[in-house]
Amino acid sequence: MTSDSWQLVGDIGGTNARFGAARLNGEDPEHIATYQVADFPTFGDVLDQLMKDTAERGLLPANAKKACLAVAAMPDQPVVSFTNSPWQFTTSLIQERTQIQQVTIINDFAAVARGLPKLGADSLIRIGGGEIKAGFPKLAIGPGTGLGVAAIVNCPNGSPLVISGEGGHVDFAPVTDTEAQVLKVLRGRFGRVSIERLCCGHGILNIYEALCQYRGEHPVYTNAASVGSAAQGEGDSLAQETLSMFFAILGAAAGNFALTFGARGGVYIAGGIAPRYIDILRRSDFRARFLAKGRFADYLAEIPTFIITHPSIGLVGAALSLED
Repeated sequence: MTSDSWQLVGDIGGTNARFGAARLNGEDPEHIATYQVADFPTFGDVLDQLMKDTAERGLLPANAKKACLAVAAMPDQPVVSFTNSPWQFTTSLIQERTQIQQVTIINDFAAVARGLPKLGADSLIRIGGGEIKAGFPKLAIGPGTGLGVAAIVNCPNGSPLVISGEGGHVDFAPVTDTEAQVLKVLRGRFGRVSIERLCCGHGILNIYEALCQYRGEHPVYTNAASVGSAAQGEGDSLAQETLSMFFAILGAAAGNFALTFGARGGVYIAGGIAPRYIDILRRSDFRARFLAKGRFADYLAEIPTFIITHPSIGLVGAALSLED
């Protein structure tokens, strides 16, 4: 990419901060860099590194007309504080460090939802039946460092409307007796238990440790990745039960939000966890629990569920948001 007119886009979560350069040509943004949040004490530090990397790619700040950063936080606060990392920033900080004056801040899952209409079949893995109904809301939900939820629908004039919030922080409602026992353990630890306490990266470890306590076993693993690796192998039934419960709970939550939004345009699972354990997800009760809504099981059976495999859907959505 040359130093001609460009726009800065970012998708910044609790673990990774991804940045790209977008043009108004309909193509996906070009990747600039991905940074580990833990490697930078402050948001200003990562912006300084970003400016060095953009300069090396011939991207001049003077030619950057706009910026849209999608963040895992409430975006409309005077000081934006990330939910699952110590970073915080103001719009003026971004303007100062990047020299870009027209800055838009949106929720990270608002960006995912905004990018859904652009996804092709090659960026999706279908789970179960159902068919996309044109004109109806599409729902994005995704476990990562936290749990994001947002939806998109076209207005009568054809313009896209994104509806975002903090759906990951609604109450967790157990369905099975074992889930009720897991909730009991987690209530003793956290008090109130949201869906995000179970449906996120660290939620895998929370479920595993709660199952260990319930079953009277000593925990072997100390992080979600090791639990996941054990679940993909053979012989560790507790790790396998953990991942199966994780995806069952995710399916139940996805069904709840599909009902809430009337998401007959499809439900799309974002984030890096689901693609990593796709075989376990297929064997789990994910789709069964998505459908298990009593009198509305038939309604949900018509809604397709997909796993997003596009590597930078957040950047795509941020770039589309700049065009709106």
